[in-house]
Amino acid sequence: MSQSNPRTAAIIAAAGMGHRLGAQIPKALVQINGVSLLERAFTALSPVVDEIVITAPQGFEETYRKLVGESATVITGGVLRSDSVRLAVNSLSPSVSCVLVHDAARALASSELASRVRDAVMAGESAVIPTLSVIDTIKEVGRDGYVRATPDRSSLAIVQTPQGFDKSVLLRAHEASEDATDDAALVEALGIKVKTITGEARQ
Repeated sequence: MSQSNPRTAAIIAAAGMGHRLGAQIPKALVQINGVSLLERAFTALSPVVDEIVITAPQGFEETYRKLVGESATVITGGVLRSDSVRLAVNSLSPSVSCVLVHDAARALASSELASRVRDAVMAGESAVIPTLSVIDTIKEVGRDGYVRATPDRSSLAIVQTPQGFDKSVLLRAHEASEDATDDAALVEALGIKVKTITGEARQ
């Protein structure tokens, strides 16, 4: 990563706890073959961007810093995911124009995927997300437990991270909305087109 007038940056959203995984620690500290999800995500993104900001749960900031070293900035995340991303965007260097937002829990995403997302944004797209085709039949189910409809899966997609954005667009999106599990949804709400590229099945 280059620290002089950085143009590209990544935000690793890692402030969530691992309760759904049965862990009493942050999800980012869960290990696969002895390596934490945070370290795997950081290693994949480091060759791709000039700057990395990581959001941590309160009280785990120093633990994260010990894992990633001095080449990333670790900040305290917010209550909601969107709060964390908003704080991270505002902490980026002024010279950054392209931002990748990545979930630490998707630690198997490759550097190659991150590069393709970055390159599409740098080529002029406002927002870029990796997706996979839906291969299962999807049912829309009502609160009463009965099927209401069967959507045409040819127009559906599974969304992954990292997602890439023009920095100014991402800032506008977070200033205009309260919360979403997907940053691209906030951009869509502004009426800005979101470009899709092919994702990775191993995520």
